[in-house]
Amino acid sequence: MKNNLFQKLASALLFVSTWASTAAWAVNDLPGGPANWQLNLQPGATKIAQEQGWLHWFMLIICTVIFVAVFGVMFYSIWKHRKSVGHKSASFHESVKVEIAWTVIPFIIVILMALPATKAVVAQKDTSNADLTIKATGYQWKWGYDYIKGEGEGIAFISTLDNEQRNMSNNGAKGVDVDDYLLKVDNPLVVPVNKKVRIITTANDVIHAFAVPSLGIKQDAIPGFVRDTWFRAETVGDFHGQCQELCGKEHAYMPIHVKVLSAEDYAAWVAVEQKKMAAKMDDPSKVWTLPEILQRGEKVYAANCVACHQPNGKGGGAIKALDGSAVVLNSDAGKQIHVLLNGQNNAMPAWKQLSDTDIAAVISYTKNNWSNKTGQLVQPAEVKAAR
Repeated sequence: MKNNLFQKLASALLFVSTWASTAAWAVNDLPGGPANWQLNLQPGATKIAQEQGWLHWFMLIICTVIFVAVFGVMFYSIWKHRKSVGHKSASFHESVKVEIAWTVIPFIIVILMALPATKAVVAQKDTSNADLTIKATGYQWKWGYDYIKGEGEGIAFISTLDNEQRNMSNNGAKGVDVDDYLLKVDNPLVVPVNKKVRIITTANDVIHAFAVPSLGIKQDAIPGFVRDTWFRAETVGDFHGQCQELCGKEHAYMPIHVKVLSAEDYAAWVAVEQKKMAAKMDDPSKVWTLPEILQRGEKVYAANCVACHQPNGKGGGAIKALDGSAVVLNSDAGKQIHVLLNGQNNAMPAWKQLSDTDIAAVISYTKNNWSNKTGQLVQPAEVKAAR
């Protein structure tokens, strides 16, 4: 019986070790993001991030030396002067030399640590003379980017977790082997290489934090306040981060993707985005037909709503269904407009960042999709009046 028990334990251990070895290497290192078995900071793509990496090791080495020296002397004294070999405790009151030593030496160590750390902190806070200024606004649970100054001024968009990855998570992440799991977004923040980029942070609802480790930046985004940070990427590529302030139930679904392009590629991206912005400059007084606005609403729903409410409008868990919803079916569209503009019950965030036309379109879409066949049409002017 004992042999059978040992055999079962051995088989279980073999299974666990095999599973762990295969699971550990199911994904590859993500350049500009986390790596398998990562024990150190991510490789820095900016001078500030590289300085942070150097400071990390500098401080760690000093702390290790102090630890070894202090505990080494302590354990040596305990062992060498133990009672069992005949040593007797000495009686003494004070020592001027010792007191001077344990005052001067820590003071020198603190100065050695403070000088490079202060230099790095001051450099991190110097956001002057930026080539590009971007406002990053935290929402539950997405990021809004507004290009305020520099090449690309006027561009604005929302960045959310990719819907496919949300579906992976909703299904329990079974068999997931993508390198950028929960880090892929629909609209990355795009910046040029070797340009000083100032990031102004704020939030619309609760405290968030804008952080990209490879770029050496982390700045809280606080409602009603404005903070700023900066970076200058020295290489093109993709760099990943996440909100680093617990901001609600979907905190883990709020990734940051910074795409750094060459000057030429960035200029081309700006030209394309400006054309898109011009096409989206809808007149809120325009009167839409139902087929037109439903087509627009389907796109808005797919980009912003499907992750929570599902393609079939059934929702799930704390997310209420839209299919058959009393608010959606209500003849008073103002109630649904109020929900989209102001949010509801902490589960439904506010969507004020969407245009009047987009909100009118997505409301009209939900009122006329699935089993909801109300025939109701909401015009952008109604949304504008409700803001």
